[in-house]
Amino acid sequence: MKGAEVVKLGIKTLDDIEFRGKVAIVRPDFNVPIDPITKVIKDDSRIRSHAKTIKELIDKGAKVVIIAHQGRPGEPDFSESLEEHAKRLSEILNKPVKYVHDLFGEEARRAIRELKTGEVLVLKNVRTYPYETKKLSAEEHARTEMVEILSSLADVFILDGFSVAHRSHASVVGFTRKLPSCMGRVMERELEALSRIFEHPEKPCICILGGAKAEKGTKAIENLLRKKIADKILLGGLIGQLFLVASNVDLGRPNIEFLKRKNIYECLPKAVELNKEFKESIELPVDVAVEINGLRRELEVKELPTDYPIYDIGTKTAHKYANIVKTAKSVLVSGPLGVYEKDEFIKGTEIVFRAIAESKVFSLAGGGDTLAALKKIDLYDKFTYVSLAGGAFVEYITGSKLPGIEALKSAVT
Repeated sequence: MKGAEVVKLGIKTLDDIEFRGKVAIVRPDFNVPIDPITKVIKDDSRIRSHAKTIKELIDKGAKVVIIAHQGRPGEPDFSESLEEHAKRLSEILNKPVKYVHDLFGEEARRAIRELKTGEVLVLKNVRTYPYETKKLSAEEHARTEMVEILSSLADVFILDGFSVAHRSHASVVGFTRKLPSCMGRVMERELEALSRIFEHPEKPCICILGGAKAEKGTKAIENLLRKKIADKILLGGLIGQLFLVASNVDLGRPNIEFLKRKNIYECLPKAVELNKEFKESIELPVDVAVEINGLRRELEVKELPTDYPIYDIGTKTAHKYANIVKTAKSVLVSGPLGVYEKDEFIKGTEIVFRAIAESKVFSLAGGGDTLAALKKIDLYDKFTYVSLAGGAFVEYITGSKLPGIEALKSAVT
């Protein structure tokens, strides 16, 4: 994001602050896939992305303190220690990175005070602090012990994790009330890419929505169409099935029961309303793929209901969507169009995603399952921009305000 758009948001960037000799607290998203037993990092993509911001701060003479999380307490990917993350960051930066197994106690405070210009320190998992995830405002988080102590030792705060910006957590919003704050380069790139769709979309703008989050999906559809951001929305996944039901299609008992078990069916009234109001702008599957004895079989929508689970859009739908994509100048993708984890049922997603990758459109993709599907079919690097965010990306496209972004807008100067 550059020039006028930065001013419009009112958020400072790394270009607006003098860092030499200053202690800079950085909040990236280091929540990466790890082995639940050994805690060894399996994919360091996020760390590599944030390393660019950290490298720039080093070059500008900052003393860098990193606050991050890994998993949620009680879940397999939770790790109190971020020592492995510090080691991996050190390898990426090709310079020593310090680690202390402390967050804001005496050991952490001493390590921060002893930092020299250009040095980097990683603190232990911020989610070991109970108040980190409490549902509090930025002002209330600013008064928590962790924020009070660490902000007294620092000069500036950088929020670089767009993918944590949808959470009003202490490490995301609290420091903005205590310290001059700005966004890092990862956050800046994310917002720049999103602005190309949501502020200045090149028309026609096509949105592809899949996945299983029906409530978020209906909100996204309403936001994208009511604000005239998208010209057409192509549906697949469970949200596509919901809208087929909204169009009076009987999917069959197993599929209806599955939608009910996933609490998707409760969004049916909203889907009916949107389908009626925006019928010309919402494209639905014309055929589907079901699983029979472990094999893929395709059925036209007019052949439904079926006693077998629907796992993908059909080939006719995939090619229909691919042809629509070819008419676009910008494309937004959130969610795969089928059960991409099964090789037989990634076909619809692959046909559509490949059509996007081979076109010359500006293409923006986001959401955890979207990223996984893109990697599986080796198209991750073929899109213009792939967001690192999951939940934050979905919240953004629904039109919701993200606490981290709002906190940066009103940060102290």
